[in-house]
Amino acid sequence: MTQLKVESMAPTVVHPASIARLVRECSIEMNIQDAPHLNRARALLPAGKKIYVSHLPKQTYLQTLEACREVREAGFDPVPHLPVRLLGSERVLDEFLQAASRDGVAEMLLIAGDYPQATGPYSTVAEILRTGKLGDFGFRRVSMAGHPEGHPKVPLAEIRRAEREKVELARAAGLQVTLLTKFFFEAPPFVEWASGLRADGVGARLVAGLSGPASAATLFRYAMRCGVGPSIRALGARPTSLVKLMGDHGPEKLIEALAVVPRPEVYDGLHLFTFGGFLRTCEWLHRVGEGGFDVA
Repeated sequence: MTQLKVESMAPTVVHPASIARLVRECSIEMNIQDAPHLNRARALLPAGKKIYVSHLPKQTYLQTLEACREVREAGFDPVPHLPVRLLGSERVLDEFLQAASRDGVAEMLLIAGDYPQATGPYSTVAEILRTGKLGDFGFRRVSMAGHPEGHPKVPLAEIRRAEREKVELARAAGLQVTLLTKFFFEAPPFVEWASGLRADGVGARLVAGLSGPASAATLFRYAMRCGVGPSIRALGARPTSLVKLMGDHGPEKLIEALAVVPRPEVYDGLHLFTFGGFLRTCEWLHRVGEGGFDVA
């Protein structure tokens, strides 16, 4: 497969149905403090929507499991974040996987976690995958992090090697794999990353992580904390594409750019990070999914 060169892509008119379909199919993130909004979300999101449950600082795994139960009871598909460097022992991992499986969780998001040292025996996602424990406890799907713009603390070559290693290990364990990216603000780095993986025959679902509607100050704060790459410059650009559904910055322009990129040839779908604005993002998803926008 030939890698897609972004600079050669001709401008293409975006069909409104393409944007609406992308939005209807995307996953979304929440934190444990958003649980009281799940009943309202039932009127805004389709049943079975994949909702990732983040792991906040000082959060316990019991709190994560409780939030996942509430997501499941609301009719959605919970995917808990599992920062492996916070696992204090093999027993903690076993107990978490056993409880999550018992509660109907079918997928994990494995991340190393931005912690300088591991608190237990696991420092990398690959170490968890090598144990085979996800399959042992009945899991058939796994999500892991993708880094189109690299990582501020890890050499790019190591990031690219680790991405491919994780996919190979997960697939060897019989798991369906999703690489979910950190959020970004311009399409070309993501498209080049995704088409490069496709060209190398990497067998994983590739999902673009975007920021949901949020203030510019919030986006800058999270972008600096998460090490967003050069695409952060797009925060200074004024949205000109979809009708202004938010008072601040949202993913309108970026979704238009991604809507013309072939699926699943290059990538598979979208995910929205909410930065504490879970219900606001649900409302935005509902409006756009119902066609509440204009294409420039």
